[in-house]
This record gives sequence, C-alpha cells and structure tokens, in this order.
Amino acid sequence: MTDDRSVLSGGGAPAVPLVISVMLIVPDAEAAAAWYQTALGATELWNLGGVVGLEIAGAPFFLHEVNPRNATETSPDRAGVTSVRVEMFTDDPDHIVERAVAAGATAGSGVEDHRVVWGTHRQGGFTDPFGHRWSVGDRSPLGRHRE
Repeated sequence: MTDDRSVLSGGGAPAVPLVISVMLIVPDAEAAAAWYQTALGATELWNLGGVVGLEIAGAPFFLHEVNPRNATETSPDRAGVTSVRVEMFTDDPDHIVERAVAAGATAGSGVEDHRVVWGTHRQGGFTDPFGHRWSVGDRSPLGRHRE
C-alpha cells in the first residue's frame, strides 16, 4: 500500500500536510473580502490588489477579481451559472448559514439532518452575493468511514 503523503512529497522527504484550497472569482476583490470577513469571520492573510488571501479558522481560500481579458475567469454572478460548490465543515452549521444570510447571502436548503452511511450528517447552504454556492455541514464527513 502506498502512503499518499510520501508520493506527494517525492518519496524520501518528510511529508508536509497537503492543503487543497479554492480561488473564487469575484467582480470586486476588496468588496468580496470585506463580505467574507463580516459574513463568515474570515481573516485576511494578504492582499495584492485584485487577489486576496483569506482564511476561516485556519482553512485558506483565495479571491481573484474578474479578469476581463480572460473569459474563462468570470464570476458566477456574471456567467449566470456555477459548477463548483464550496463545502464548509463546522461544529455549528446553523449559526454559519444564519450569519451568512444576515449579511446578504441567499438562503439555500435549510440546515437539516441527513442519514448517510456513517450516521447523521447535518447540512444546509447558501449562495453568497457573488454567485458562489456554499454547503455548510457538521464535521461528520471528515472522519474515515467504511461502508
């Protein structure tokens, strides 16, 4: 059996934990950064003017302003569609969804219990003002489960 960490680190070097993040395309990076800070409690890591690094409770994500010279990098609100859903896992999904909606997000499915192979998973969602869909659930999917 192969240890994914050793494969990703080149085999012999000590493995550094892998981090996967998203970069959300937004019409105005400054306005979006302010919204995520207010609505989700994000903190700013850095700001390059048009590209902003944020994190929520240590989970990094990034914002990139729409690039008018690259039609493939447009925000969902301009494209009229999104194909990615951002997943957030927390101890209190109800609070996060309520906070986002109070700050101007559009409510999605209400937070409710779902029966899954590992037991009960509590999840709901919202769409942020820039067209990105978010699902917010408890941490239960993060465990290692066997069917």
